[in-house]
Amino acid sequence: MFKVNVYVVLLFAVSILFSCKKNENVDANKETILKGKAEIYVDETIVPIMEDETMVFESQYDAKFTLISKSESEVLNSLFNRKAKIVVIARNLTKKELNIFEQIKIVPKITKFAIDGIAFVSNKSSNDTLIALNDVIDFMKGERSSKIKGLVFDNPNSSTVSYMNNLTGLNVLAGKGVYTFKTNNEVLKFVSENDGMIGVVGVNWLSQPKDSMNSIISNINVLSVKGLNKDGYYAPSQNNFAEGTYPLLRDLYIVNCQGATGLGMGIASFVAGDIGQRIVLKSGLLPYQMPTRKLNIIHSRSNSEKK
Repeated sequence: MFKVNVYVVLLFAVSILFSCKKNENVDANKETILKGKAEIYVDETIVPIMEDETMVFESQYDAKFTLISKSESEVLNSLFNRKAKIVVIARNLTKKELNIFEQIKIVPKITKFAIDGIAFVSNKSSNDTLIALNDVIDFMKGERSSKIKGLVFDNPNSSTVSYMNNLTGLNVLAGKGVYTFKTNNEVLKFVSENDGMIGVVGVNWLSQPKDSMNSIISNINVLSVKGLNKDGYYAPSQNNFAEGTYPLLRDLYIVNCQGATGLGMGIASFVAGDIGQRIVLKSGLLPYQMPTRKLNIIHSRSNSEKK
């Protein structure tokens, strides 16, 4: 009887030990705002800035992000079908899109963190570095132009196409001389090799090009744009973003639908915080909130005071 009781106690102790170890492993793998693994679906036109943000975040915390680059349409579809829980897009969600989440009892946490823009680029051989937005819109509607031989977009489902379609009132790209590729890099390469073609890309790909793209970037002009019913031509520069003079601006957002305290909340807070906003500033885009600058004032003593 005594031996049986000993075996029972030992068995009970071992089961508790394994249970504790199991709980420890669960806790160790549990995702928090600063720890764990997460996927982020990113609009292809703004991948460079998110690569910088996640790289710095990972260097400071025990976290690992996998960035999945997709067109705007693909990113949003992944969000709506719950395949993606954290996304980065170049516009806010519409009322209709928010209603989709309301129906499934999810409240997205939306964080605005930067101002980007749409840029027009041309071959370096062209001496004309100015373009009127009216001319681009007319060309997209089928009107011929002596200045524009063709317009080249990254992807028929991209945020740049969506942005320009909204300006023109079009639902699809159907104009003669309007072409689409798959990525911003393909657009830049094509324009660098073909005179008279105007490429439409996200500014982020110009402000932070890959090393492999430097030779291509050196063979294109970034055009200054005249807005609708506006005077003056403005380049897509940080200063013109801040003053609101560049006519093709757009806001960048992180949409977190994790529904729990996880890395979605962590990266959103980080990107919108001081360090994240400094990364945006360094990237050439405009931070949503300008980072504070601390000044150290050193009072020097005069010779009379030293005596």
